[in-house]
Amino acid sequence: MVSLDQLVTIKPFTGPAVISHFNGYRSILLQGVQADGYSSGQAIETISNAYKEEALPGIKFDWADLTRQEVAAGSLGPLIFLFGIIMVFLVLAAQYESYIDPTIILLTVPLAILGALGSIALRRFIEPTLSNDVYCNIALVMLIGLASKNAILIVEFANQARSEGKSIVESALTAAEERLRPILMTAFAALVGFFPLVVATGAGANARHSLGTAVFGGLLVATFLSLLMVPVLYVVIKGLEERYISDRSDRDDEPPRPPSSASRSDRELVPDPWEESAQREASPKHQGESPA
Repeated sequence: MVSLDQLVTIKPFTGPAVISHFNGYRSILLQGVQADGYSSGQAIETISNAYKEEALPGIKFDWADLTRQEVAAGSLGPLIFLFGIIMVFLVLAAQYESYIDPTIILLTVPLAILGALGSIALRRFIEPTLSNDVYCNIALVMLIGLASKNAILIVEFANQARSEGKSIVESALTAAEERLRPILMTAFAALVGFFPLVVATGAGANARHSLGTAVFGGLLVATFLSLLMVPVLYVVIKGLEERYISDRSDRDDEPPRPPSSASRSDRELVPDPWEESAQREASPKHQGESPA
């Protein structure tokens, strides 16, 4: 029997009970929560800047759990917004059976985006912690439909007026006048419904402020500007369509012209052998009758 102290030297030391790993590397888990009045996006940005300033050579960092998903989903906002625009365009193109009317309608979406981002920027003077976070991106996607509905009403009634024989300008003015009150009524009802999100308090107030401010400002700006812009866009785009596209399609659908009188006379001068043989057979000589 050989005792263990004859083979090794035992020295007591202090170490971690558990050695954690992340992606195969030894790691240290750091957990934290943002302070009151700050968003998770601001906390992520602060930690990233602190690492860039104080990181030691050979040490890397990465996000885990919910923060990892938030960082990964943050870059998908423009892509989701683009797919939303494409989906609305395809639905409207199938409804109107045209690419012109959906183009007029979707040109009002930038007005809503301008109002949403402008309202977020203005509120930062009062609430500096407000940022363009995931809730603001959700509001931008919502504004695609909220801003399009007003333009859909104007374009639809303008097309009906065009089918009655009115000119493009008269159709646009008639549609804007007839749809003014319904558009304002639905817009004010929606703004009253979104206003509690703008002044929300308590837990989750920052998220509701971001969503409510973007939707409220975007819908407010889009409602008033669309009443002015949609008739103008309708007159301009429909005028271009009538000038370039409709004229070309009318020429393609035009039936072939009849031959001129000169070509008919030339064709009549050419003898037809079948017609001559039929006349000879019908003559009295070929039928065996004597002439009178």
